Amino acid sequence: MQNEKREYNEKKRVLFFGLPWTFTSYRIGGELLTVKKGLLKTIEDDCYMYKVQDVKMTTTLLEHLFGLSTVICYTGDTTDPQISLTHIKNAKEIKGFILEASEEARRRRRTTNTLDIGASEGDGY
Repeated sequence: MQNEKREYNEKKRVLFFGLPWTFTSYRIGGELLTVKKGLLKTIEDDCYMYKVQDVKMTTTLLEHLFGLSTVICYTGDTTDPQISLTHIKNAKEIKGFILEASEEARRRRRTTNTLDIGASEGDGY
């Protein structure tokens, strides 16, 4: 599909002036969302797209002035239930891509997105 060929590479930016002077980068593809942090000690964390359950975009006043936003992904991943792509450009486009790619990944894997509503076997239902 089209999502498999498209990929976004973005860097976390310093809030003032929106310059990419940080050591955090994001790679968003059709199957994986990867966050890589650090200079001397690097940490790379991956999340499969089918685990992304919801996506939210926030923009503060300063982010708006410099053309940046933050995209927050709520996931079913055990290590990172919430992944924030902080101070990035093209956030609206990336948010839409994550939503489409996660839905397509769930279709390919034939999985569903369910929520735990707190009911258990001992509740008498």
